[in-house]
Amino acid sequence: MAVFLLLFLFLFTNSVAEEVSFGIKQHLSTVTRYGASKGVRDSNYAPAPDGCVPIHLNLVARHGTRAPTKKRIRELNNLESQLEMLIREAVENGLSLHKLPSWLKLWKSPWRGKVKGGELIPKGEEELYDLGIRTRKMFPDLFSDDYHPEVYTIKATQVPRASASAVAYGMGLFNGRGSLGSDHHRAFSVISESRASDTMLRFFDCCQRYEDYRKHQEPAVDKLKEPVLDDITKSLSERYNLNFTRQHIASLWFLCKQEASLLDITDQACGLFSPSEVALLEWTDDVEVFILKGYGNSLNYKMGVPLLADIVQSMEQAIKAKEEKQVPGSYEKARLRFAHAETVLPFTCLLGLFLEGPDFRKIQREQPLELPPRPPASRIWKGSAVAPFAGNNMLVLYNCPANSSDQYFVRVLHNEEPIAMPGCDGSDFCSFKDFKEKIVAPHLKHDFNTLCAANLEEPASEAETSKFSLFRWLFGPRNDDKQPRKVEL
Repeated sequence: MAVFLLLFLFLFTNSVAEEVSFGIKQHLSTVTRYGASKGVRDSNYAPAPDGCVPIHLNLVARHGTRAPTKKRIRELNNLESQLEMLIREAVENGLSLHKLPSWLKLWKSPWRGKVKGGELIPKGEEELYDLGIRTRKMFPDLFSDDYHPEVYTIKATQVPRASASAVAYGMGLFNGRGSLGSDHHRAFSVISESRASDTMLRFFDCCQRYEDYRKHQEPAVDKLKEPVLDDITKSLSERYNLNFTRQHIASLWFLCKQEASLLDITDQACGLFSPSEVALLEWTDDVEVFILKGYGNSLNYKMGVPLLADIVQSMEQAIKAKEEKQVPGSYEKARLRFAHAETVLPFTCLLGLFLEGPDFRKIQREQPLELPPRPPASRIWKGSAVAPFAGNNMLVLYNCPANSSDQYFVRVLHNEEPIAMPGCDGSDFCSFKDFKEKIVAPHLKHDFNTLCAANLEEPASEAETSKFSLFRWLFGPRNDDKQPRKVEL
């Protein structure tokens, strides 16, 4: 009997510890806030080797935390009425609701009555403002010149949350450097291209072949989510005595993410799910992102080639300015871009980040990768790490005159921390020559207009591999270690 009690206490204690240690805010895929993704620690930015000086910075950043879109607001409004109906039916059928959380019985959508959505919220403004301050702190010499729009180029998409993010970042970056108000702000320029022709930052909108691919693939991705949603639907229906459907669970998971990220509420919708259920829901989101925006198909990132080419060109101009000893203030020192997860994710793939060696060789050959493994197996690809709100890649060009073989090097910072580049033998500090030859050159053989032509056939090997992978996930054998997957951006 004593042994039984000890075993029970051990299991109960471990279960409680798991619940307490599980930080839901770190498991919201691409709806994760920047601070939650990075944790409470400061940036782990490490100085470059002695004698190396930064001479140019490229930034590709996602907008900050935003409100739900109009379509999603309508979904939450519908959820409100559907929950009321479910509770009413349970009462009429004489079912016990003593396990049902009290908040759920009276829940009203916080966005009820709103007719517009998708805007940058104050938390999102703070994310970008603080990022701007930290950028100048990391690279004081780069941002020591007087502001000029041709020295510090700032670009954003025409979507308001992206341009607002650019403004918030600029306010932090140039804080105290102007004459406006008591905080000495200054005006600065933000340039935007038309949505219809922005192949640099909204290539996903300008590529008809990708539009066709995504439309064709989305039903299969939804199919991949179904086993997880069905299992969790069954569990929650039994747990709370409500006749939930798959759509109810999908909407409650979306509500959980919105409450946790936007409202700092983690004990309502998120509290309906166990940590293992959250892990599975997060994984389905991550797999969706992987298939539709990541390594699941080479077209997802090949269409980002105009952005990659622009970055390399800016580095070559910076090297030319250095070699010609041009006067400070006469050449560009930073090119700063603000866009969307659909921009940051493909660009991250173009750099080959969040990959292991064999996988990098596959993407060089433009082969699709295996889908991220199902929990409890660990995985590198997580939306919360790859593209949280305000997620970013900085590419810093260094001049290292003491180096006899190569004077110019590139370091990639992902969310402000140096990250290994598989294309540079796992180093986070890569000669510009190797960066161009090993990481960039294999992609630059593609022409955007040719690649995105609607009638261009997908390479047979990739198309067949993708179809086989999806078929195997849908109908193949499953066990606790390997199973289906999904995403959400």
